[in-house]
Amino acid sequence: MPAPPARIGCSRDRHRAIGRSRGRGGAWLLLRGGGAAGDTARGREAATRAMAAPSPGPREVLASSPEAGSRAAAAGSSRRGLLWRLREKQSRLGLFEIDPGHELHQMTCMMQAGLWAATQVSMDHPPTGPPTEEDFSQVLTQVHEQGFELGTLAGPAFARLRRSLGLADEDYQAALGPGGPYLQFLSTSKSKASFFLSHDQRFFLKTQRRREVQVLLAHLSRYVQHLQRHPHSLLARLLGVHSLRVAQGKKKYFIIMQSVFFPAGRISERYDIKGCEVSRWVDPAPEGSPIVLVLKDLNFEGKTINLGPQRSWFLRQMELDTAFLRELNVLDYSLLMAFQRLHEDEKGLGSSLIFRTVSSAP
Repeated sequence: MPAPPARIGCSRDRHRAIGRSRGRGGAWLLLRGGGAAGDTARGREAATRAMAAPSPGPREVLASSPEAGSRAAAAGSSRRGLLWRLREKQSRLGLFEIDPGHELHQMTCMMQAGLWAATQVSMDHPPTGPPTEEDFSQVLTQVHEQGFELGTLAGPAFARLRRSLGLADEDYQAALGPGGPYLQFLSTSKSKASFFLSHDQRFFLKTQRRREVQVLLAHLSRYVQHLQRHPHSLLARLLGVHSLRVAQGKKKYFIIMQSVFFPAGRISERYDIKGCEVSRWVDPAPEGSPIVLVLKDLNFEGKTINLGPQRSWFLRQMELDTAFLRELNVLDYSLLMAFQRLHEDEKGLGSSLIFRTVSSAP
């Protein structure tokens, strides 16, 4: 559905005027934490530029084009039919819709409107030619009439990465835009981060500290190269890094990833494994409870994994990925695993369970 006219103000290292908008895996690890001692000079310089304060260049108001995205999503929802929506609602058991009464409702609505507009930019002006250093250092700031601004960090680099993963911008925009409320779940992480899922549960959003974002951006070029060399990598598929500021308040940063637990309908257990025992127990939810919890190492004690013929490549890929993280001096990561019960016609000899193995930071 065509979007209404929009003008976008672009600040920081690159300024460009954008006229009317045209309507339009596996096992993963999240790069997080660790020192930046192994950063290259170029990586540190790019990260510093990307995190610098906005230059006093022109900043134009962005019109309310996300409403067009909401209308398009609503039209698509009506086509899916009542039975589909009931099944979707059932699959959200244990997740909580961020409705108007939720304390984070206003913030997530801004995130949705901002991401709809930011994705429209990459749709209207897709990156062309070979990647450049500027792709990894560009920051686009869009100022919205609703009184907030959303920054897109390294937008062209992430647009290229999404394209390489076969993810269409239209699907990305529809899932993260204002078509439905974000979902929140109870986290067992010790960090004070907020965790969200897109309404279709395909994408995972997590707030980050400024320092964490700096480290991620410093390593981004090498991360992309690693995925290109190892398309079956167990590393998390990072899809975007953004900042959100309301009025003249403090910036909040968040990242977007493919959800490692999608589709979630048949998953019965989830684990976050670090390979240690200190503070690695979570009290399980009562039997029959709708609460979705990610359990930890001590909860997994006594269980084993039979990888069968997948064992060789899996261990080799894990060696490659952990060696890469070691080169970056990244220490804080873990292996996420999920139990998914098989249908009768899916069962192999000697097993009634299949493991979906995924990796991510806590």
